[in-house]
Amino acid sequence: MDVWYLIVAIILFASILVAKSTRKTKKNLPPGPPRLPIIGNLHQLGSKPHRSMFKLSEKNGPLMSLKLGNVSTVVASTPETVKDVLKTFDVDCCSRPYSTYAARLSYNRNDLSFSPYSKYWRELRKLTVIDTAKRVKSFGHIREEEVASFVDFIRQSASLEKQVNFNLKFMKLSASVICRLGFGMSLEGSKLEITYDEVIQGIMEVLGSFAAADFFPIIGKLIDRLTGLHGKCEKVFQAMDTFFDEAIKCHLDDESIKDDIIALLLKMERGEIGLGEFQLSRNHTKGILLDILVAGIDTSAQTATWVMTHLISNPRVMNKVQTEVREVVKNKDNITEDDIEQLKYLKMVIKETLRINPLVLLLIPREASKDLKIRGYDIPKNTWIYVNVWAIHRNPNIWKDPGAFIPERFVDNEIDYKGLNFELLAFGSGRRMCPGMGVGMALVHLTLVNLLYRFDWKLPEGMETRDVDLEESYGLVCPKKIPLELIPVITKRT
Repeated sequence: MDVWYLIVAIILFASILVAKSTRKTKKNLPPGPPRLPIIGNLHQLGSKPHRSMFKLSEKNGPLMSLKLGNVSTVVASTPETVKDVLKTFDVDCCSRPYSTYAARLSYNRNDLSFSPYSKYWRELRKLTVIDTAKRVKSFGHIREEEVASFVDFIRQSASLEKQVNFNLKFMKLSASVICRLGFGMSLEGSKLEITYDEVIQGIMEVLGSFAAADFFPIIGKLIDRLTGLHGKCEKVFQAMDTFFDEAIKCHLDDESIKDDIIALLLKMERGEIGLGEFQLSRNHTKGILLDILVAGIDTSAQTATWVMTHLISNPRVMNKVQTEVREVVKNKDNITEDDIEQLKYLKMVIKETLRINPLVLLLIPREASKDLKIRGYDIPKNTWIYVNVWAIHRNPNIWKDPGAFIPERFVDNEIDYKGLNFELLAFGSGRRMCPGMGVGMALVHLTLVNLLYRFDWKLPEGMETRDVDLEESYGLVCPKKIPLELIPVITKRT
């Protein structure tokens, strides 16, 4: 019997066993599509829930109710409704619902991303913001060294006219930077070296999944075992945990490693430094390391990949941005932060990339901590709240010709991705906004400037720009479904 028929049979059988007649006070919930018994609207989400939710919101409104199994959910899909969630009612909407596999990967929600709103979370958030700002400025040499090594690899590939798989190589570059910056060790020779791309991608798929365990309390875990989600979670958890143990052991064995994040966390474990009133356990340390590993590596890698994808698909834009880069940098061997600051068109290109391909299509769900009323609708306590970033970025009422790649739309346009403009939410907004934005974007800018200044780019033989695939895969962070492969050509400047 097909596994899905078996799953449906299990759900129906379980529903007969647990069905109860309950009377509930009628509430003025946001409008939503009709739902099926037991599963609610889960069948309408499909493999790309961000797109499905967008279509449903076009019919049901910018604040929409869905029932996902046993979970009541609201989806915000316009800048106005999202502003209500992320700003006006931020403090009442910034906790996290319990998610089975997020809890497993974050060592029982001891991280920043999945921890519920609490005093611990507030102390950790404060530490993260301060420490991240410090590392953007203080560890520029690590970015420069790793990008220089990456450029050497590209130069070797160019001399051999060899294709470069950007999905893999950008991921390795990001992983190399984060391993040195956060873990005080080199990626090469570590237990993560061979499988880092599979592990990171697997974590993102698990964290971005709509797990049956979260929506069907009684039989959900059985369903996840049948679909393979449970097994995938355990596999990536074991690989990740082994790497964390290795990195921590390096620090315990070598006390000269002092200036990275693990060294700081170990001091907190020993009580030498406090996190407010909290003393960290080993699971706290590992939970925090999850955020560094995942957010630090995947976000910058995917952003750079999507930028190069859109540039190779749009020769006019590629020519324009390379002209700008080469006029600003000229014949310098070393590219500086001051050079990057002058690259206005490149910044527009990156903004437009983040608009068309936001890093997180659906922000990690929030949970209403009390009964709320938003836009005249009742949002009961414990409702899950999704923010559909993809819908906002593709809204034709906000963006003219939203499916087209037009960086010039940001000329004389102050909209930015730093959390103050609800039309562009690549990193979220409010209390839960991504604190690692500065670290990730610093690497993206430096990498792209080097690639655009030092090399020209062409597609593999037989491919035209119209053949470049622009489809995304779904996960917590949105990767390109088909890897981008380009051939570098050394310019006379290198």
